[in-house]
Amino acid sequence: MGMIRRFFLALALVALPVAGLAHNVISSVFPAGSDIEGEIGFSNGEMAVDLLVEVFDAGGIKLGETMTDQDGFFLYTPTEAVTHVFRADLSAGHVAEMRMPAADVAAIMGVAASEPDPVPEGTPEELDAGTVTIAALTDEERAAIAEIVRREMHPLRQEIMAYKNHNDFQSILGGIGYIVGLFGLGFYLAARRRLAA
Repeated sequence: MGMIRRFFLALALVALPVAGLAHNVISSVFPAGSDIEGEIGFSNGEMAVDLLVEVFDAGGIKLGETMTDQDGFFLYTPTEAVTHVFRADLSAGHVAEMRMPAADVAAIMGVAASEPDPVPEGTPEELDAGTVTIAALTDEERAAIAEIVRREMHPLRQEIMAYKNHNDFQSILGGIGYIVGLFGLGFYLAARRRLAA
């Protein structure tokens, strides 16, 4: 009987670190000129390579599909100014789902949105206070600036998502728990020595 208990105890100790190998899916979509660009990967830095990404509208009707490249990025050219939902199955229970509202898709296409967007609340002065008008740039200059900013933002997005996933509140509480546990063990051993003396 003791041998079986030892075996299961050893098996449990070997299997415990497996939970530490878990990772989260990182995914996002954003405008890229006349296309929608997105990225899919894991919090450990591994990107989803050659992955099928299906595109649906808000009602679940399939609009199309695309594939990720070697860096986990994909491009999709919208044909309708509706909300786009991007879904990709990364297997092992990991599913990436990203949404781009109809207003953003319509802005990419240069048309009016097919779906109504919620109307912002506030006085006209409050709503105008946050807007900036850029009239001095040509369309080519705006496209060039947008491309440069997009290119520079790719690595930053990945680093920020990885940081968020590795330094969350649960990790901080876990660290504090280890510290409190070590102090408790120290006090226990000190009290035991004192009683023995």
